[in-house]
Order: sequence, then C-alpha cells, then structure tokens
Amino acid sequence: MPNTAPPAARSRWLALTVLSAAGLMTILDGSIVTVAMPAIQSDLGFSPAGLSWTVNAYLIAFGGLLLLAGRLGDLIGRKTMFLAGNGVFTAASLLAGAATTPGILIAARFLQGVGSAMASAVVLGILVTLFTEPRERAKAIGVFSFTGAAGASIGQVLGGVLTDALNWHWIFLINLPIGLITIAVAIPALPRDRGLGLSSGADIAGAVLVTAGLMLGIYTVVKVEEHGWLAGHTLGLGAVSLALLAAFIVRQATARTPLMPLRIFRSRNVSGANVVQMLTLSAMFAFQIIVALYMQKVLGYSALETGLAMLPAAVAIGGVSLFVSARLIARFGTRAVLVTGLALLFGSMAWLARIPVNADYVTDLLPVMLLIAGGGLVLPALANLGMSGAKADDAGLASGLFNTTQQIGMALGVAVLSTLAAAKTERLLGEGTSQAVALTDGYHLAFMVSAGLLVAALTVALIVLREPKTEAIPAGEASTEAPAQPAVTA
Repeated sequence: MPNTAPPAARSRWLALTVLSAAGLMTILDGSIVTVAMPAIQSDLGFSPAGLSWTVNAYLIAFGGLLLLAGRLGDLIGRKTMFLAGNGVFTAASLLAGAATTPGILIAARFLQGVGSAMASAVVLGILVTLFTEPRERAKAIGVFSFTGAAGASIGQVLGGVLTDALNWHWIFLINLPIGLITIAVAIPALPRDRGLGLSSGADIAGAVLVTAGLMLGIYTVVKVEEHGWLAGHTLGLGAVSLALLAAFIVRQATARTPLMPLRIFRSRNVSGANVVQMLTLSAMFAFQIIVALYMQKVLGYSALETGLAMLPAAVAIGGVSLFVSARLIARFGTRAVLVTGLALLFGSMAWLARIPVNADYVTDLLPVMLLIAGGGLVLPALANLGMSGAKADDAGLASGLFNTTQQIGMALGVAVLSTLAAAKTERLLGEGTSQAVALTDGYHLAFMVSAGLLVAALTVALIVLREPKTEAIPAGEASTEAPAQPAVTA
C-alpha cells in the first residue's frame, strides 16, 4: 500500500476540530428535538403515536445504515463519504426547518439519519489513521467525546431557548451554518484518500441483508411500546430481522469480497468493546431521557429548567473526557480507566434508584450529575479499545460497527427501560397510587435495570478486554494518496 507523508500536527488538530463540529451537529440534533416535540405536535397536528416518528425515523435510518456507510467509506474514500454525509444532513435540515406537514418532517428526519450515518460511520476511521501515537490518540478521542457530551446537553438548553424565543423550525435551521462551515473547512483540512475501490468489496447482497435486518430490528424495538414484547407484531418482525441478520452472517462467511469480513471479530477488543458499549448506552438512556422526564413530570421543571439542571452533567463529562481521560489512559491504561468509569456510572444509577418523589436538586440530583462524569472516562476508553484491533483497510468498517452498536444500544434502552417504567407506573395507578409516586416508582425500576446493565458491561470489560499492546494503524497506512499539503484530520 502506498505510503502517506505524516500530516503536520497543526493540520491534524484542525481536522479534529472539523470532525468534532460535525459530531456536535449530529448529537445536537438528536437532543434538541425532544424539547420541541410538544410545539411540533401542536403546530403540525401530529397524533401522539405519530409524533414519536420525529425521533424514530432518524434513529432507524441512522442505525440501519451505519455499517454499510462505514464499509463504503473504506471503498470510495472516507473523506468523500464524510463530505457527502454532511451535505445530505445539511440539506435535510433545511427541509425539516421548512416542513409544513407531518409527512414532510418525518421524511426530512429520515434523510437527516441517512446523512448522519454517512458522516459518523467514518469519523473514528479518519481519526485513528491520523493520531497514531497513543497519548495523542487518547487526547483526540477525548476531545471528540467531549463534543458529543456537550452537544447532548447544549441541545436540551438550546432547544428550549429557540422554541420559546422563535419557533421550533429554528431547531433544524440552526444546522445550516454549522453544516456549511464544516464542509467548507473539511475540504482543505481532511486528507485525500482514494479508498480501496468498489471492486475490493462491493457486496451488494450483504449490504441489502444487513441494512434491512438492522432497520427492521430497530423498527421492531421502537414499536415495542405500542404493541408489547410478546405481541405477534413484535415477535414476527423480530424473527424476520434475526433471519436477515443470520443470512448476512452466512453471506459474510462465504462471499469473495464480504461487506463485513468476520475476521474483525477475531479481535477480542473489537468484539468486547462493542458489547460493552451496547450495554452501557442501553443503561445510559435512563439518565439521558428518564431523568429529564422525572424532572418535568414529577418535580414540575420546565423544558428550559430541565436543560439547565442537567448542564452540570455535560460539564462533568466534557471536562473529564477533554482534560482528564487522556492523561489517565496514558498513566494507568485504557482498560483500567474504562472499569473506573463504569463503576462511577453504576454509582449514579444506583443513586437514582432511590431518588425521592420530592427530591431536592442540590442534595439528591447534583451528586448524580457529578458521578455521571464516569461517562467521560468510558466513552474515550471504549473508542480506543474498539478501534485498537482495526487494520488500516478496515478502519472505516470498525468505525461503522462501533457507531452501529451505539444506535442499537440506545434503541434497546428506549424500548426496554421506558416499557418497564410505564408498565409499573400503570399498575400502580390502577391500584390507586398517586401519579407522582407511581411515576417515581416506575423510574426507580428503570434505574435499577440500568444498574444491572452496567454490572454486565463491567463484567464483560473485566473478562474480555485487554490493554492494547501496539498501534493498530501505522501512520504510513493512513490513506492511499498523499495530500498536496501536509494537512489533515482527526
């Protein structure tokens, strides 16, 4: 494989800024919508069930296409895929901001998910090919993780501000300047790479099987709340989804140029990190969504007050991931940092499992916002471990797989935890319990299950994961074409 001149440090950090801005836009969009949903429902006339598709349409497209997008990034070039994805996302944001009917908004949200999948699937692949020295890579991943944590909480606050001060259309239109600036800077900042070429792995049959299987699986999960776990609708679609994914695995084992070479799972770090991530993000749904519901439905906080109340968590996660995680990884190792972070997250869920109905923010909620800083250790450590077994040709694939398990984890968290909480709340209401107590007890169950998921994640981390011994991707294998200027990415 042709070598690439090592990129200048200044250019690499500029490229990291570009990738982080794109990640911020994606995460921001995911959280900003939840605050504005009541206004969207009132303005466009959504039914209660239909309104959920402003989130689900995005989730299905995003999660279902990530793996395909990651492999296509390896084949056609990660820079090309990143730019195209940001272009699709920005155009879809304009369509969403101009939507006048539920159908248009849902279609725009689906297209946003497509664009997010295209761009997000290759980000880690670009990052690890540029930051190959362990300390710098850990720092770069910490910066990238910080933008994700910041985007989630900024979105909640900004969504309330924009919806109250202007209208809900602006929660989508705000993506336009971010997207256009990101594309303009990315063109010169990111490294040129030709990719392997479609002939190296254009497994169309595999792409159809895995994309259809994942999309159907995620669709089934997000519809569980409507139909129930044991309903014929859920079991039937779930069986079809599993059959498609099983056929995909068979295809990958027999195809001459598979979409996802099964050799990637020979790395215990790649496999283990993805399992740990899925369990962790399933559990963290309880914090990201259920804590917000608790604040509004039980404590009576407004949407803006909820966003501000959760801001310390973003500061804690962001500060740890940006300023602390890389140093701790360099000193104590990636695996030790991951285990510590998971233990802190377990503590936060265990604390929430006993939160009272009339909680005081300073004594009952603020400690959770500080313990959740464990996420600032977990996310960078998982990214390091998840990419540690990837070779240069598979970096985009490993990145796409890593992002796919994120979406699957969140989808599972949405379905499982919210269904369990709602079922317990309904049962208690039927027994004559007050609404505040019934809601709180339902949320307690969700938090306890979350704590159990984190115990499972901690167990897998201790048994399966190993400290990376060597660099996964040498600097000279970052791409197949040298950039004209010493530039590039992160």
